[in-house]
Amino acid sequence: MTIPDFQTIMLPFLRYLEDGKEHSLRETREYLSNVFSLSEEERKELLPSGQQPVFNNRVGWARTFLGKAGLLSSTRRGYFQITERGQKVLAQNPDKISRKSLRQFPDYHKAWGTIKRKKTVGDDRRPDEITPEESLEAAYQELQEGLAADLLQNIKECSAIFFERLVVDLLVKIGYGGSRKEAGQAIGRSGDEGIDGIIKEDKLGLDIIYIQAKRWEATVGRPEIQKFAGALQGQRARKGIFITTSNFSKEALDYVKYLDTKIILIDGERMAELMIDHNVGVSPLASYEIKKIDTDYFLEE
Repeated sequence: MTIPDFQTIMLPFLRYLEDGKEHSLRETREYLSNVFSLSEEERKELLPSGQQPVFNNRVGWARTFLGKAGLLSSTRRGYFQITERGQKVLAQNPDKISRKSLRQFPDYHKAWGTIKRKKTVGDDRRPDEITPEESLEAAYQELQEGLAADLLQNIKECSAIFFERLVVDLLVKIGYGGSRKEAGQAIGRSGDEGIDGIIKEDKLGLDIIYIQAKRWEATVGRPEIQKFAGALQGQRARKGIFITTSNFSKEALDYVKYLDTKIILIDGERMAELMIDHNVGVSPLASYEIKKIDTDYFLEE
């Protein structure tokens, strides 16, 4: 049997979780490889990058899509179980679960809206109307969106102390704070209400930036930003960064526009995008170099 695509995998994947128990990704892959009667060669077949087996990759994507639609939930790292919504889907005895059928769930749209990048391919175009370059770009965009959503999920499962360290790592990678050691020593030392730490604006320390880091699910409103702004005034500080795993209310976003103190608000969406751009918590998997004809080379004088 040929290796099934990830959409074909989704229904038997969810059915395996129907018992309501916690299951690991490893045991689920083994179960599914038996369901599809894959040979040893098919189980070991690698992606063109040579970094991961094709079947493991497709099982991983099946899990991602089911999770983003709220049909299964992560219980701990590498483990998951079916949700009430997933049980209801199975009770309808569907012939197949596809990306199209998952679009009925609001969570699916919310999850894939984690990171907003420019779209180059219209959803209403047929495959034969899309150039290879556009198709590659669209696939890249989708990978980025999935990665951003997974990043935020992992961050929310970590401790508050780890989140503060992550914020420092990200700011240092962006170019603030000089060395990681100097930046790390600053966190948690101010002890002032509304301030989690300080970091140098540059390697020479010509100015100081104050940090507030919130690992929240709820929207951060104007009162929290006012509290942070007041703490900055108490320190006679001119610059601050408020970073959160959630988002900011419109009132909070409008409030910072009229402050004399410069406060940058970074929500979970922007944080995930910055982490990807600066390789914080992620690592390159594969690189594809696209080439074209050098027309100048073929010009004859």
